[in-house]
Amino acid sequence: MRASSLCLVFGLVLLMAWTPEAQPVAAAVPERCCFNFIDFPIPTDKIVSALKTGSKCPAPGVVVTTKKPLEFCVKPDEEWVKKVMNNLETV
Repeated sequence: MRASSLCLVFGLVLLMAWTPEAQPVAAAVPERCCFNFIDFPIPTDKIVSALKTGSKCPAPGVVVTTKKPLEFCVKPDEEWVKKVMNNLETV
């Protein structure tokens, strides 16, 4: 009796692990979000890319990558960020 109960529990756990509902949904998680923002401009000649964060992030942001390569989160409404974004779009 005890062995059959153990097999039943093990079988149910195994079944739950194989069902799609038990799998985490990775598509709902944004790739990159900014939580801390720098408060100084980065020289334009040091920037190689600037990517907007996803719409599911708690705050809008831009991830700026430098030549080093280092990544910084900046606020998209700052003037120097807007200029960088425009310059990178026209290149």
